[in-house]
Amino acid sequence: MLAAFRSEELQVQMADLSASRSAAVAAEGTALRRLERDIHDGPQQRLVRLQMDLASAERQLEKDPDAARELIAEARTQSKEALEELRALSRGFAPPILMDRGLVAALESLAVRSPLPTHVESLLPAELVLPPELERNAYFIAAEALTNVAKHARAQNAWVRLELRRIPPTDAVWLDVVVTDDGVGGASAVAGHGLSGIAERLRGLGGSVEVVSPVGGPTHVISHLPLTSELPFSVEPPFGAEPPLGAEPSPASPDR
Repeated sequence: MLAAFRSEELQVQMADLSASRSAAVAAEGTALRRLERDIHDGPQQRLVRLQMDLASAERQLEKDPDAARELIAEARTQSKEALEELRALSRGFAPPILMDRGLVAALESLAVRSPLPTHVESLLPAELVLPPELERNAYFIAAEALTNVAKHARAQNAWVRLELRRIPPTDAVWLDVVVTDDGVGGASAVAGHGLSGIAERLRGLGGSVEVVSPVGGPTHVISHLPLTSELPFSVEPPFGAEPPLGAEPSPASPDR
C-alpha cells in the first residue's frame, strides 16, 4: 500500500519526456537562429557587394575598361569567399565526410580546421557501428566545445576523445565525448552560447554533461550520450566510476 502507483510512475516518465522534447526544440531553435545570423552577416553581405560590383562594372565597361576589369576581379573574389562561407555553414547540418566516412574521420577533419592544434583519439571498438543520429549529435557537441575553447580558453592545445562506458546495474551503454584543453580554466555558463547549448542538446537526447574547469585549467568537458543498440562485447568504465547520468553539472564545476 505504501508503494507508488503505476500511474504516478507514468506521470514522472511523461514529465521527463516532455522536458527532453522541450530541450530538443530549444536547441534546434537556437541553432537555426545562429545559422540565420551567420548567413545574414556573412554570405548575404558578400552577395550584395557582388551585385553592386557587377552593376558598376557594367556601367563602366565601355567608358573605362580597366576599372571594369578591376571591379570584375573584386566580384570574383567576393563570389569565391561567399561560396567558401556557404560551404562552411552547410557543415552545420551534416558534413559530407561524417556521412561518408563516419564520426572519427569527421572529427579529424574538424581538428585540421581548428585554429589551435587539436588531437583526436578514438577508443571505440573497430567493429562498432554508431547510429547516424548519434554520430551527428556527437560531432556537433565536439564542434561546439572546440569553438568554445578557441573563443574563451586561451589554450595552446585541445584534445577530443571518444569512448564507451557500460553502467551497472542496468548494463546500459553510453558514448562519452571528452573535450579537453590546456587553457586558463574557470569556465562560466552564458545562456544561449557555448556549453549551455551543449547541455540543451544533451537534455533533448536524454544525456548529460560534466564539466571540470578549475582556475588555471585544464578544462574537461565530458558529454554522455545514450547508446541504445545492443553490443556483443564487454565495455569497462574507463574512469572506474559511474557518472551522474541525467544530472545537471554541479555548481562546483561551472561550464563556459
